[in-house]
Amino acid sequence: MDFVYNPITIRLAVPADAPDMAEVHMRSWEVAYKNIIPDEYISQKNATRHALYARVITDDNTNSYVIQYTGKTIGIMKIAPPQDDDVGDDFYELHYIYLHPDYFRMGIGTQAMEFAFEKARSIEKTRMIVWVLDENVNSIKFYEKCGFHTDGRIMNSEYGKVNGRIRMRRDL
Repeated sequence: MDFVYNPITIRLAVPADAPDMAEVHMRSWEVAYKNIIPDEYISQKNATRHALYARVITDDNTNSYVIQYTGKTIGIMKIAPPQDDDVGDDFYELHYIYLHPDYFRMGIGTQAMEFAFEKARSIEKTRMIVWVLDENVNSIKFYEKCGFHTDGRIMNSEYGKVNGRIRMRRDL
């Protein structure tokens, strides 16, 4: 089932979407994480993206989506059960959302978040979480605009250097 928002369509990804998903992921990282994650690390990870999506996007996919504008894939997102074991059964998680940089700040991300909230509500979830790099001020502001707030949970991750991540949550 496709979900159409003006002017985008969001649908479950199928194997044929894997190359476009890899491209969106790569272009998004190059811009969104500039000066946050080392360029060399981004290049190394990007070299693996096509193989990664070819492997993980199967006909059995139930939680990775493509965001399309006039039939062209310009974004990807994954919404699924949380990876954290300290949240209850009423939570769902935005594992990632990436837009091609040509489509930043056009309201598409906000529409995609509304889709994610509705998807979570449709399976009786009442809260959502997302992890974000603490240096990624643009993403933090975006999530705050979408109603998220930090919940005090932090962790470090290795992305070519140690990066702090903060967890944000919101009620649905």
